[in-house]
Amino acid sequence: MKYVVVSGGVISGIGKGVLASSTGLLLKTLGLRVTSIKIDPYLNIDAGTMSPLEHGECFVLDDGGEVDLDLGNYERYLGISLTRDHNITTGKIYSAVIERERKGDYLGKTVQVVPHITNAIQDWIERVSKIPVDNSGEEPDVCIIELGGTVGDIESAPFVEALRQFQFRVGHENFALIHVSLVPVIHGEQKTKPSQAAIKDLRSLGLTPDMIGCRCATALEKPTIDKIAMFCHVGPEQVLAIRDVNSTYHVPLLL
Repeated sequence: MKYVVVSGGVISGIGKGVLASSTGLLLKTLGLRVTSIKIDPYLNIDAGTMSPLEHGECFVLDDGGEVDLDLGNYERYLGISLTRDHNITTGKIYSAVIERERKGDYLGKTVQVVPHITNAIQDWIERVSKIPVDNSGEEPDVCIIELGGTVGDIESAPFVEALRQFQFRVGHENFALIHVSLVPVIHGEQKTKPSQAAIKDLRSLGLTPDMIGCRCATALEKPTIDKIAMFCHVGPEQVLAIRDVNSTYHVPLLL
C-alpha cells in the first residue's frame, strides 16, 4: 500500500481537499485503485451536529455516516463509495482509546497521547486503507490521506506526530507528503515568506514535504518557484504551481 498525505499550512480552507481529490484522480488514470481518508482534528465525533455555516455542507455517505464535504469530493472525483470510518476525527480516536482503557485492554498502563493515541491513529489508517471502495471489490493500491486544519495548530499535533511515526512504519518508499501552502500577492509581488515559515514548522515536527503545492491568485513566476525551492529544501520540479481557476474540476488538468 502506498500512502500520499496532503497537509496544509498558513491558512485553513486552502484547497487541500480538491488537491487530494485531483491527485487521486491522476493516479487513477494511471490504472491504480485509489482510496481516501480525511482526518478532521476537531473533537466532534462527526460533522452531523455541526452548523453548515461553520463547517460547510455535511455529506452523507452510503452507510449513513455524516462527514466532511471533502469526502463528497473524493467520491465524485474518484468514482468510489467510502464508509464512515474513512473520516477520522479526534473525537472518534479518543472515544475508541477511552473505551479500550475502561475495558482494561492497556493492562494497567498509563494511557498517554504518545504512544496510545498516536498508535490508535496509525492502526485506524492501516485498517481503513485496505477496505475495497469500488465495484471490483479489490484492495486499493494507493491511499490519499488529507490532514485537515493547519499544521502547527494544537489540535492537529497528535495526528502530525502519528504521521511522522507512520512514515517509518510503512517505509519511506511507500510514503509521500504534499504540503499545500499560500503565496499571497502583495502590491503585485508574490510573497514566499508564509510558505517558508509553514514548511519550517512542518520540518521541525519531523515531516519533510516531497512536493509543495503553492496556491496563488496568479500563475507562479519562475523566481518565486526557485526561491521556494531553495528555502524549503526541495527541487524546483517539486514545487507545484496551483493558480486560481474557474472550476475545481480544472485542477487535475493544471496538475
